[in-house]
Amino acid sequence: MPSCIGFNSLSLSLSLHETMALNLRIIFVITISLSLNTSHSQPTPQQQPPPPPSASLSTACNGVFLSYTHTTGYPIPPTNPANQAYRFESTVTILNNGLNELKSWKVFVGFQYNELLVSATNAVLADGTSSIPAFVGNGTVFAGFPETDLKSAVETAGDWTQMEVQIRLVGTQFGVGAPNVPLPANVTLVNDGYNCPSPTIQSNYVMHLCCIKDSSFRSKITAENEFLPRQDGDITIMYDVMRSYETDYWAQVSISNHNTLRRLDNWKLSWEWMRDEFIYGMKGAYPYVVDTSYCIFGRQGQFYKDMDFSAALNCERRPTIIDLPQTRANDTNLGRIPFCCRNGTILPPNMDPSKSKSIFQMQVYKMPPDLNKSELIPPQKWKIIGGTPNPDNQYQCGPPVRVSPSTFPDSSGLPTESRSIASWQVVCNITRPKQTSPRCCVSFSAFFNDSAIPCSTCACGCNNIPSQTCSAIEPALLLPPYALLIPFENRTVEAVEWAEIKRLSVPNPLPCGDNCGVNINWHLLSDYRGGWTARITLLNWGETDLADWFAAVQLDNAGPGFEQVYSFNGTTLTGSNNTIFLQGINDFNNLAAEKDDANPRKHPRVPGYQQSVILFTKKTTPNINVARQDGFPTKVIFNGDECALPAVLPSSGGSKIMTATTVLVSLATALAPLLMQ
Repeated sequence: MPSCIGFNSLSLSLSLHETMALNLRIIFVITISLSLNTSHSQPTPQQQPPPPPSASLSTACNGVFLSYTHTTGYPIPPTNPANQAYRFESTVTILNNGLNELKSWKVFVGFQYNELLVSATNAVLADGTSSIPAFVGNGTVFAGFPETDLKSAVETAGDWTQMEVQIRLVGTQFGVGAPNVPLPANVTLVNDGYNCPSPTIQSNYVMHLCCIKDSSFRSKITAENEFLPRQDGDITIMYDVMRSYETDYWAQVSISNHNTLRRLDNWKLSWEWMRDEFIYGMKGAYPYVVDTSYCIFGRQGQFYKDMDFSAALNCERRPTIIDLPQTRANDTNLGRIPFCCRNGTILPPNMDPSKSKSIFQMQVYKMPPDLNKSELIPPQKWKIIGGTPNPDNQYQCGPPVRVSPSTFPDSSGLPTESRSIASWQVVCNITRPKQTSPRCCVSFSAFFNDSAIPCSTCACGCNNIPSQTCSAIEPALLLPPYALLIPFENRTVEAVEWAEIKRLSVPNPLPCGDNCGVNINWHLLSDYRGGWTARITLLNWGETDLADWFAAVQLDNAGPGFEQVYSFNGTTLTGSNNTIFLQGINDFNNLAAEKDDANPRKHPRVPGYQQSVILFTKKTTPNINVARQDGFPTKVIFNGDECALPAVLPSSGGSKIMTATTVLVSLATALAPLLMQ
């Protein structure tokens, strides 16, 4: 028995050792396998995460310390050796070591490798129009959100959580693989009043700099007014909170045009809610799309369970707002807001200050955790477009900047003012896409030449015209002046006959038309010892009446001699002595559309037109040569669009100085048909 027991114990002991060894081998194999699988499933980073800029560097900066740290990156599909895509991760750090608070901070990062930005924390793109993902290969400006300001160490006792912000970036760049590092070309602070040197590169992964307050810069922020001053721009938008409650607030949005040569027609305004807000009610404007489905099926519907969302207006993250028609101006529910309801038209301020702004109000509901009367966050990424007749006039808007509360006349009628609870300003400046065709053109004629120089061939584009139909490169044929009043498609006979009379060559095929909706004829009417005159004629070949039209004529050398315009309202443009601003007089400021002739079977259609004579003196411009070039515009703008000018001027070979008597006769002849209208 003992021997049996010993044998069994030995067998059991060997079995346990073998089992343990087997388990170790299994664990070893599994570990190797998992290691191999892990190495294949995750890309290998190009670099190890670099150390952050040393604390000594940042604390040695007595201004605003900026750094850009490339954290990691690796190639991503598809494989393309010629232009490989790489993921990059980086961090931008802004630390305010200055004495004063940094208001509405903005930082430029000069990306240079066709970067596509996929995500960014604690910031938004400051151009106001781009939503992430966004291509930023030419560089971009970041603005703080939700925290827009950085406190100083003095006012926070050195609390870095209030002094510093970090933007963590993730994106795709092209062509820069290990061991190279895709650092930006530059990093700098955009805020006014700071001098920033070129960044210093540290260990190939980090670039940093210290921006110092400019001692000569005089900030308008005072102890009594802790807000940034209002800025100038082509368009400014005010976002004023007028009433605030726990769950909602009423905001007034004011759009003001400050550009003396631009207008908005059928404006559309949009922004992006960042905190799941939604619009419940509006006065003075309306959503382009009334849709509450996002609320009903989203967080808003779960939180506001008892709310009747059929009465709400819009729950889109990016709503689009349009103006109301004039018929709703006195509507009890939608109108009765000053400066509202004008079909989206905002005129230049020098034309009519009362029509240079548009205002509406809206009720905004908030979501947790912002259910507090004082928790007010404006929307971001504002965008406004002008619609017709200027669809190419786009605006780039910056982020909303907190400014001092706006003041308004008290609604009670007392001689007091009321203030908004909080105010933000959005500044938008006009941008125009490159290679955009004009929408108007100018023809020239003169008393000393019996040929008119029409608008240039394809002045407003010829993209939709077959090349075999007409020539887009041949210059326009000279015309007898009366032919300018004939539609292009009906003036071929006149143009060919005039060329034969003047012994001019006629190309085959004939030149294409100008394809412009508005033609403007500038006719040099007279030139005498003490002054000169010109006649301007506006021709509308379009299908729509042009209400509240305006035009601007720039005369580089002769403009200061402007004295009077007879049938329009005309003034010298504010801030310029060589540009004349013209608009229709009351009840005659509508440039009618093209229409049928009284006898349409015999005569072609006729344009809507208006004209006036303009008088100039030579007292302030004694050395000008009117007939040679000074009497013709160097730039013409109509309703905000710059018009195409002819490439040549009328020949003045046979010009002569006219007597004062001849001028009076010419004026009477020119004004007679106008006075009979």
